Amino acid sequence: MFEINCDVVIIGGGPAGLAAAIGAKEEGAEKVLIIERDNALGGILQQCIHPGFGLTKFKEELTGPEYYGRFVDHAKELGVEYMLNSMVLSVDHENSRVICVNSEKGMTCVHAGSIVLAMGCRERTRANIVTPGTRPAGLYTAGAAQRLVNRQNIMVGKKVVILGSGDIGMIMARRMSLEGAKVVCVVELMSYLAGLTRNRVQCLDDFGIPLKLAHTITRIEGNERVTGVWVAPVDENKMPIKEQEEFIECDTVLFSVGLLPENELTRKAGITINPITNGPEVNQYMQTSVPGVFACGNVVHVNDLADNVSEESARAGKYAAQYAKKTLPKADGTIACVTGRNVRYLCPQKIQKAEGSEKVSLYFRVLNPELGVKLVARCGDEIIAQKKEFRVNPGEMNHIVVDTAKLTGDTITIDVVKED
Repeated sequence: MFEINCDVVIIGGGPAGLAAAIGAKEEGAEKVLIIERDNALGGILQQCIHPGFGLTKFKEELTGPEYYGRFVDHAKELGVEYMLNSMVLSVDHENSRVICVNSEKGMTCVHAGSIVLAMGCRERTRANIVTPGTRPAGLYTAGAAQRLVNRQNIMVGKKVVILGSGDIGMIMARRMSLEGAKVVCVVELMSYLAGLTRNRVQCLDDFGIPLKLAHTITRIEGNERVTGVWVAPVDENKMPIKEQEEFIECDTVLFSVGLLPENELTRKAGITINPITNGPEVNQYMQTSVPGVFACGNVVHVNDLADNVSEESARAGKYAAQYAKKTLPKADGTIACVTGRNVRYLCPQKIQKAEGSEKVSLYFRVLNPELGVKLVARCGDEIIAQKKEFRVNPGEMNHIVVDTAKLTGDTITIDVVKED
């Protein structure tokens, strides 16, 4: 078996893995290695040719390839090493090693001072949501269609219905329209948007594409190719109202019904998984329940912006380097992060208390959309941080910054409070 030694090994060469590698290098790790299963770095951003990336980090609007290209260039300048066409088989945290298979070297064992999980996420499919009907050609996840159109120059259809108002689905509604297809409508089960508001404006409203909220596809019809779908409104229990269903003719259906963190390796390694995010539980250092294993990006929780992924992943790389150098701050107790009113989940899920003061950003999504609210962080009855928001929506991330010096007790609770 071929063997490699390094300070920090990172699984995944997308935006999260690249940012983590740069963070580790800038923190002083000598040898940083990225393991990537594809034949190039960049991950999902290779097919995201639309603009909208980098507004926070670079203060300018970039396409996906332009965005990750800057990280690739920086990583190479810092001397980050990478192995492409390499599939990781297992994470052996007890022996601080990663076992993978490489197209040139064969079975490979990578020994590392610390490990960073940055495998990203995958799309939920028709099978995940159990949509009834036949099984004809013309059914795609939005991401698969995006890859076919943008990277392989293959047009997937001419008359399209999109199920789900996730960001990829709305972006593909615009992309299909620009390529000459007719996007009949976007159908969303919930009564609110699943993605960013800006994508509704730029991708649906600007192109006159109808959005049917509180609707779902009840069945798909077609033999060799999709011929149409039945769409119905849903009641308060999300059950279709069959008496009001209508038939919509189409030859293609794109599914944009959510993303799932790629955590097969995480589970196999025995790392604690959060039941809400389906990603590993982490502390503010992005360290998992297993010492020496860190995680970042969409493998932890599905983010809405690539800039958030980059910021979070740079932190993971920084602290992974500190762990490898044995300079990671020693914990002086653990504080659990608890969801309060209208908060679906929090990340990180716990905060390690250490000497001194530290600013920690707690990221979360809400359960329901609201206008005119205040984000409140409490330790017991004491408010330690708060900020106003004009609106909150489940499709968009929120965050609040807390000072660890103000943390008392065993828990910190985050509430979204409706203002009078």
